[in-house]
Amino acid sequence: MNNRKTRTGNRGWVQVTLAGALIALSLPLSAEENPISNHTRGLYAGVGKIVVTTAEQMPEDKYGFKPVETVRSFGQIIGHITDSQYFFCASVLGEKSPQPQAEKTLSSKKELVAALKDAVAYCSRAYEGMTDKSGIENVKVMGSESPKLGALHVNAVHTIEHYGNLVTYMRINGLVPPTSDPAFMKTLMD
Repeated sequence: MNNRKTRTGNRGWVQVTLAGALIALSLPLSAEENPISNHTRGLYAGVGKIVVTTAEQMPEDKYGFKPVETVRSFGQIIGHITDSQYFFCASVLGEKSPQPQAEKTLSSKKELVAALKDAVAYCSRAYEGMTDKSGIENVKVMGSESPKLGALHVNAVHTIEHYGNLVTYMRINGLVPPTSDPAFMKTLMD
């Protein structure tokens, strides 16, 4: 990989991290009452917008794209992200996960973008209702106990991890990922 592409990729991650920090810093002064949950909420708001925009930007005919046969297609990753939103956030909300199995059952861009938007909205409920105090309550996630805020952090990290996969798919197809687009990054701050 040439240095220019490496710098661009690293800049994307730095921009995502800075976007999350700036979103958290832009919260009203009442955020001081719940600094950890407000930071987490701001981070997820940015992450959700990033993955939805990514799903919207990829052309329909590229949803089946795989750089190699042994990995998920672009659409399958969007489906996986969708499913994981319900998995992590249902436990925090104390609800049974709707388990849409989007990764296995949906394939069109229209279906997957709609499902992802619904999943992000569902998950946003978990982040919106969180306080620092309620965030230390334990829930069962992946077979072990975790503080609610811990489960929400894992969800955000898992989502941005797969955004990294999507960035590669977009670049291979000649597209600019949202976090490398200055106009998009400005919308994260608005």
